[in-house]
Amino acid sequence: MAESQLVHPPLFTYISMLALLTLVPPFVILMWYTNVHADGSVLQTFNYLKENGLQGLIDIWPRPTAIAGKIIICYALFEATLQLLLPGKRVQGPISPTGHRPVYKANGMAAYTVTLITYLSLWWFGIFNPTVVYDHLGEILSTLNFGSLIFCLFLYIKGHVAPSSTDHGSSGNIIVDYYWGMELYPRIGKHFDIKVFTNCRFGMISWGLLPITYCIKQYEEYGSLSDSMLIHTIITLVYVTKFFWWEAGYWNTMDIAHDRAGFYICWGCLVFLPCMYTSPGMYLVKHPVNLGPQLAISILVAGILCVYINYDCDRQRQEFRRTNGKALVWGKAPSKIVASYTTTTGETKSSLLLTSGWWGLSRHFHYVPEILASFFWSVPALFNHIMPYFYVIYLTGLLLDRAKRDDERCKSKYGKYWKKYCEKVPYRVVPGIY
Repeated sequence: MAESQLVHPPLFTYISMLALLTLVPPFVILMWYTNVHADGSVLQTFNYLKENGLQGLIDIWPRPTAIAGKIIICYALFEATLQLLLPGKRVQGPISPTGHRPVYKANGMAAYTVTLITYLSLWWFGIFNPTVVYDHLGEILSTLNFGSLIFCLFLYIKGHVAPSSTDHGSSGNIIVDYYWGMELYPRIGKHFDIKVFTNCRFGMISWGLLPITYCIKQYEEYGSLSDSMLIHTIITLVYVTKFFWWEAGYWNTMDIAHDRAGFYICWGCLVFLPCMYTSPGMYLVKHPVNLGPQLAISILVAGILCVYINYDCDRQRQEFRRTNGKALVWGKAPSKIVASYTTTTGETKSSLLLTSGWWGLSRHFHYVPEILASFFWSVPALFNHIMPYFYVIYLTGLLLDRAKRDDERCKSKYGKYWKKYCEKVPYRVVPGIY
C-alpha cells in the first residue's frame, strides 16, 4: 500500500499498525479473562493489571494445550473439507484493479447448515459436549493467537514467492506487508480460497457455534436458560444466517475485494472475531438476566428488524447490479449514475452507482442497521457492566473508518463521477447527521 493510498496520515497509520499488532493479541486474552474469571468487570481486570503489571498478564495468559489444538485442527479441517467438497453455484467476484475476476463456489449456507447440525448432533447423542469448548476457551484463543500470527507469516512469504494472481505486491515495508497482506486473492491450488476460509468458514461459522456453546454451558451451570441468553442467541443466529444467505454479496465488499490477506483481515477473522464478536454471550454465561416476556420480545423484534433492513440494503444493491440498473427500487425506476473508471492495465470500464432506495439515504446506510442489530443482541445483558458493549463500540469505530476508507478509494477510482454521487447523496453513514 503506497502512502498515496493511505486514508490517514502515514505516521498515524504506521503507529496504529504497530499498536494493533502488539496490543490486540493480549486484548483478546484479557477480554476472555474478564468475562470468565473477573465477573465481567473491566475495573477488576484493570486493578489486577495495575497491581501485578506485565507479570500479571503472563500469569493469566493460558498456555496452548493439546486439547485446544485438537479442537482447532478438527474444526479447521472439517470446514476446509466442506468448502472444497460441498456443491455450490459458480459465482464471479468483482473485477479487480488489475482486471482479474475471481470465481467462487457459493456453498457457504450448506457448510453453515451442515456444521450446526453436526455440532448439535454430537452434543445430542453424547459424542461431544460443547461445554468443553467453553471450559478450554482461554487455551483455544491462546493457541489461535500464536498459530494465526504464524499463519499470517506464511501468507506474507507466499505473497512474495508464490502469489495466486496478478493482484499482489509489496509496499517495500515489511510491517505494512505483514499487517495489510501481500495478496488480494490468495489460494492454495486452484480452488481453495484462503480468505473465504478465514473470513467465512472459520470465522463466521464460529460466530454461529459459540453462542450455542454458551447456551449449553449456561444450561448445565444453572439448570435453565435465561431469556436474555436466548434472545441474544436468536438475534445473533439470524444475523449469521443472513450472512450466509447473502454470502455471494459479501465477496463484493471491501473485506474481500479490496483488503488484502494479512494480519488485519486473517488474524482478525481467526482470533478476534471468535472472541470479540461473541463476547456478549460469553458474558451472559455467568451473568444470566431475567428480562421478562415484554422486554425480551421487544428486543427480539427490534433486533430481527435491524438484521432484515441490513439484509435488504445489500439485496437492493445486489439486485440493482445484477439487472444492470433495471430492477425497481421501492417500486420505482432507480436513480443512478453511470461512472467510468480505468484499471491499472489501462482498460476503461464502467460501474453503476445507485442513488435511490436505502442508498439514497446515505452512502453507507447499511452500516446503521448493522450497528443497531449489534446493540440489540448485546442489550439483553442490560447495564451492570460495559463489557457486553465492547463489540458495539468496536463495530461503530470499525464501520465509520471503513466508510471513510471506502469513500477515499471510490473518490480515487471514479473521480468526477464520485463527486457527482456525493452531491446527490451527501451523507456518509447517518442520514442528516454524518
